[in-house]
Amino acid sequence: MALKLFWVSFTLFFGFWVVAFCDQDGFLSLSCGGTKSYVDSSKIKWVSDDTFITTGNTTTVEYAEGISSSSSIALRFFPESRGRNCYRLPVENMSSIVLVRAQFVYKNYDGLEKPPAFSVSLGRAIVSTVNLTHKDPWIDEFLWPVSKVTLSFCLQAIPDGRAPVISSLEVRPLPQGAYQSGMEDIPNKSLRKSYRINSGYTNGSLRYPVDPFDRIWDADQSYTPFHASPGFNIPLSFNLSSLKESPPLDVLQTTRVLARQDVLHYNLPLDKLGDYYIVLYFASILPVSASFDILINGDVELSEFTIRTSEASTLYFKQKGVIYLDIALRSIIFYPQINALEVYKIVDIPPETSSTTVSALQVIEQATGFDLGWQDDPCFPTPWDHIECEGSTVTSLDLSDINLRSISPTFGDLLDLKILNLHNTSLSGATQNLGSLQHLEKLNLSFNQLTSFGSDISSLVNLRVLDLQNNSLQGIVPDSLGELKNLHLLNLENNKLQGTLPLSLNRESLEVRTSGNLCLSFSTMACNDVSSNPSIETPQVTIVSNRKHRGHRHLAIILGAAGGTLFALLLTSLLVLLYINKRKTKATYTTSIAAIGMRNWNAARIFSYKEIKAATNNFKEVIGHGSFGSVYLGKLSDGKPVAAKVRFDKTQLGADSFINEVHLLSQIHHQNLVSLEGFCHELKHQILVYEYLPGGSLADHLYGPNSQKVSLSWIRRLKIVDAAKGLDYLHNGSNPRIIHRDVKCSNILLDCEMNAKVCDFSLSKQVTLADATHVTTVVKGTAGYLDPEYVFLKLCLYCTANHH
Repeated sequence: MALKLFWVSFTLFFGFWVVAFCDQDGFLSLSCGGTKSYVDSSKIKWVSDDTFITTGNTTTVEYAEGISSSSSIALRFFPESRGRNCYRLPVENMSSIVLVRAQFVYKNYDGLEKPPAFSVSLGRAIVSTVNLTHKDPWIDEFLWPVSKVTLSFCLQAIPDGRAPVISSLEVRPLPQGAYQSGMEDIPNKSLRKSYRINSGYTNGSLRYPVDPFDRIWDADQSYTPFHASPGFNIPLSFNLSSLKESPPLDVLQTTRVLARQDVLHYNLPLDKLGDYYIVLYFASILPVSASFDILINGDVELSEFTIRTSEASTLYFKQKGVIYLDIALRSIIFYPQINALEVYKIVDIPPETSSTTVSALQVIEQATGFDLGWQDDPCFPTPWDHIECEGSTVTSLDLSDINLRSISPTFGDLLDLKILNLHNTSLSGATQNLGSLQHLEKLNLSFNQLTSFGSDISSLVNLRVLDLQNNSLQGIVPDSLGELKNLHLLNLENNKLQGTLPLSLNRESLEVRTSGNLCLSFSTMACNDVSSNPSIETPQVTIVSNRKHRGHRHLAIILGAAGGTLFALLLTSLLVLLYINKRKTKATYTTSIAAIGMRNWNAARIFSYKEIKAATNNFKEVIGHGSFGSVYLGKLSDGKPVAAKVRFDKTQLGADSFINEVHLLSQIHHQNLVSLEGFCHELKHQILVYEYLPGGSLADHLYGPNSQKVSLSWIRRLKIVDAAKGLDYLHNGSNPRIIHRDVKCSNILLDCEMNAKVCDFSLSKQVTLADATHVTTVVKGTAGYLDPEYVFLKLCLYCTANHH
């Protein structure tokens, strides 16, 4: 007898610890922002989230819990967040469905009293929008079907929503096959918990270890009439093998029973209109077999449902397009009763993007040398940067201003692309590896160093826009371009093309732009003079059609005579003006002539002084100074912030620097070079308008006021070193090559993410192939930043030249 009692006691003791510890297999409990591991009062172990996420800052906040107690809790928040901030949760070897529970806490941790709102996604689905103004803390719980070895849980800022914040994240495996009954007709769904009620239980919530799967069962509420009998708690045993959800026995041993009325209601308001999944649990703990109807929102879903003593069962229902639930049990025989219920919002899981497309994009990202943040699915829950999608199909890729150097064969795997933008990506040679993109409608290859059309372009049968401006294309335009019947715009400006355009391009529906080439025309006679005398400058024209200019020869003669007379008058007027202005200096004349040519340098925009004065609010805020002049903060009419550099150096050297900088920046484009938005060149005003970089200069961070405010971490330092890529582009990527000649800390600017860009090209010099053997004796730059050996060599060359 004693031995039997020993084994009973041992079994009970061992069983308790099995529930307390062994059932935690598969549990993952993350303290977001926490630094230490700990075990809570439920014997659940919590660990830091550091190894599961790479972004965000951490802090702690204290807030009151009840009347007499307060709690300190760790947080992770994501300031200046623009993209996804994702946890990578391991779910390999777990069950087919997992519970994911997250808690979000604000409690004025930043002292701003501005609770944030943000979206939350699991995998490819946006599953919730958290608004801590409405509820703080905010707890969300999801049931997710496992299909991969890791699950992404992401927080993403929304417009005017401020920084996302999270305090804890939990993953729990659920029983195999649970929460799938009645959902067979709607695959690819996730569930977000609305209610989980332990009917007949009013003493708080139950969770682990009572529920080995750590579901939280809330106390009974929201039922009517309120004079329904109190909850029963009768410890009976049930056969639970048929219940796929495996509710805990303690939940089934309590029940809510109707008394003295015909109908028992649960009135459950919902936070959003949608489709909902309902699970009802019944286990008769009374010595009667009750029979009743089950109604949802007034409709009978099941008639004469009967529960028998010591039997347990589960019912599943779906409701579409509802924002309120009234779950009612209408008496037929004896007393309707219910033990527990769960309500979930059904969340669609978008289809997955083709694995071939994902692999191709990942290879392209590696080729760029940049971390573009391309993780998980390209299209859902939100498209990656540089990408646009139609559903789960990637249809647009914009890699402009990224140094690719070549179009790899991987681009040919993006079969559904409709738009491809490779503007200013340092491409050279012939176009290639694009022939399989049969859906492509817009192709931008402008501002590269392409020398040949290649053979792939003629295969792009759906192409509507082809932009090849500002390359180095040579020879003639191939006849195969005329086979592109859907082509509406062909831009060939500023290349080295010459000869006769294919007649197949001379159609009413096609606009052909050809200015800036040696000579391009549909007429074989138009280029004869040019070929015999290359020094003659050809007219810069845009060819649309020649259909309206035939048969008007007499009119042309009359107009020619009138034009000749007008030209003679203009020439006479010009001579008079030259006589009146003969006392003006040669420098002023040179500058004005240069200003006329500047309009043909492809600058982004030519501003009037009035526009810049309005953009800078009458030059109100000075953000920098230099030898050229002051720099003012401005905002264009479209809201884009800019920096306006106003020239006050009125010498010819200052004018030359201004013209030189406009000329160079109009030709070069690189992610590590400050871009020129435009310029103003009026009689008394010379102004350069650049993109605005709010991070200031590198000198500010090393020696200025920012040196005490912002520490330069290794990641930030590596980003700053990327300025060398801009210099490499100047030396090796541009044609002709460019020498900056004034590289220093104050000429390296930083954006808000500490990406570095080289600025101030006023002293820069172009070096053509013919100049490669020529050495100038002029020393330019800033004292203290010049290589002493460079200065000494220049002085020696200067002395040698003067001696001879």
